[in-house]
Amino acid sequence: MAESEPAPVPVGEKRGCPEKEGDDAPSKKPRVERDHENGGPPHRDEEKEPEGEASGGEEEGETFADMMKHGLTELDVGILKYVSDHKGFSGILKERYSDFVVHEINKQGKIVHLDDLSVPAEPEEVPEAEEQPEELDVLTEEQKKQLGELQLFKNKEDNVSIEVLDDTKEKRTLVHKAIKTQFPGLETKTEEREGRKFIVAYHAAGKKALAAPRKHFWPKNRGSFCHFTLYKENKDTMDAINVLSKFLRLRPNMFSYMGTKDKRAITVQEIAVLKITAERLAHLNKCLMNLKLGNFCYKNHPLKLGELQGNHFTVVIRNISGTDEQVQQAMTSLRQTGFINYYGMQRFGTTAVATQTVGRAILRNDWNEVVDLILKPRPGAEKEFLVRCREEWAKSQDPEAALKKLPNKRCVEGQLLRGLSMYGKKNIVTAFGLIPRNNRLMYIHSYQSKVWNTMVSRRIEAFGLKAVEGDLELRGTTAHVLTAEEAESRSIHDIVMPLPGYDVIYPTHHVGEGYRELLTADGLDLDNMRHKVKDYSLAGAYRRVIIRPSDVSWEVIQYDDPRISLVHSDFEILEKKAAPVFNKEGKHRALRMEFSLPPSTYATMAIREVLKLDTSIKKQTQLNTTWFN
Repeated sequence: MAESEPAPVPVGEKRGCPEKEGDDAPSKKPRVERDHENGGPPHRDEEKEPEGEASGGEEEGETFADMMKHGLTELDVGILKYVSDHKGFSGILKERYSDFVVHEINKQGKIVHLDDLSVPAEPEEVPEAEEQPEELDVLTEEQKKQLGELQLFKNKEDNVSIEVLDDTKEKRTLVHKAIKTQFPGLETKTEEREGRKFIVAYHAAGKKALAAPRKHFWPKNRGSFCHFTLYKENKDTMDAINVLSKFLRLRPNMFSYMGTKDKRAITVQEIAVLKITAERLAHLNKCLMNLKLGNFCYKNHPLKLGELQGNHFTVVIRNISGTDEQVQQAMTSLRQTGFINYYGMQRFGTTAVATQTVGRAILRNDWNEVVDLILKPRPGAEKEFLVRCREEWAKSQDPEAALKKLPNKRCVEGQLLRGLSMYGKKNIVTAFGLIPRNNRLMYIHSYQSKVWNTMVSRRIEAFGLKAVEGDLELRGTTAHVLTAEEAESRSIHDIVMPLPGYDVIYPTHHVGEGYRELLTADGLDLDNMRHKVKDYSLAGAYRRVIIRPSDVSWEVIQYDDPRISLVHSDFEILEKKAAPVFNKEGKHRALRMEFSLPPSTYATMAIREVLKLDTSIKKQTQLNTTWFN
């Protein structure tokens, strides 16, 4: 995705509070999360809110459906049209996270799989500095067993104490080194108890992080970057990288990747890390929950955002109501025609104050409104401490008093309040700058996205699915206005529409004029999209109106047990677990579909075209509430 903000639930989902790691049970109500757009922002560790900070903060007595009645619908963000005329049907998407599987397509066009956990052979013998000296073999078998259990989080005591009988500094040093060398992830300290010396080993993850070996050697003929396949379940890319960073004691920016992937899904993607051996990475497979690393190799380059060719999706929609004929019509249309390339609902946030509204205020240079929109009290689903923070701000307009209400100061509200307390309410632009750049740009990109969605809906309404005079097509990176004669030989798949900015041109038919009308109504000048603050100047871009997925296939499957996975994952194949078996007489019906999408497209918009259902969290909550009742 192009942002790292929270995002609404995809279509038809029925699920509840965040489950324990590894729990793939169906849940009771939708929840807020990020869906997938191919490609994403550079990671900023400070953008992520620590897990556990928000617990116990939900308002009681109000149902999730009541809270989400203030949310956005597709209508609010310009998503209005479909391309096919088949009759829609209902179904449940992501009832289990294993119902949504994403495999990255790398820049060579190969679908990335996890199918090898072995460590590649070293290019040359590792020198003695890397080998374990004999004098480090000072631990008994029982001590090694206890330390191994501690390393794998099996020791309930949280530490292992080893008494040093032959108490010399040299002996203690050997024990410290032996533990850290043989059991990466453990830290040690010396304690004195009743005149006796003990070396205490403890798990450092979450405190000082896993200890790296003390000496590093990197052969000259080995590539500087270890590339590996990351398989993850029910965890987003940024969370996964934070976990790896913590265990390896690295900064998150030592990792590179080509795009971010969904949280509530099984996803497989390529990651690269600077000068960390495959052996150290493979060791983490013993310790990690819901993550697996494999397919290691060394290369001389990192990965770059956007280098991927796309993503391949395997999606299960359970409890479908459509007949086999309806499914056939819907999927044939998706394969032959495609879907409107709308920006999905996750682009616009989930609270009563939509991100594009803040973006519009930034572009209008109305900084008091920006602060008001971000900090004022709002209806809907929010954590209790945020509610208290907003109430304090509304009452006192005192940034320090409002900031004290937040246990976690790294959320957008906390960063803005910190800026206001540091620079004062007369320096809002500087104060706003304390919010990480990606989060700030998210607001204006959201506004651009709403304008694009709205204008594309008007374009489809006016001219349907044919190219017409005045439409735009790309020639290389330059947009060209079609003549009537040229339009005759073009299809809707050739047509692009601009995101507003100072470096784009607009269609010359009446829909193109609509851009000016829309921006004027929002208090903006289409001819002056440069901003006083350079970061907020919009150059604009072009985006295809219709996307036709590739490699589209589907089947309707019947099953009895709603708890079983209907997709055979890479990890299950590695573990030699049997593939799911379907009962042709099963009482439940599901649609399992596969398709590939290029970068910067939303899978939920493809699924929306198949089901013809509003994908907003507001509408889906209403549907799911009705379904449960």
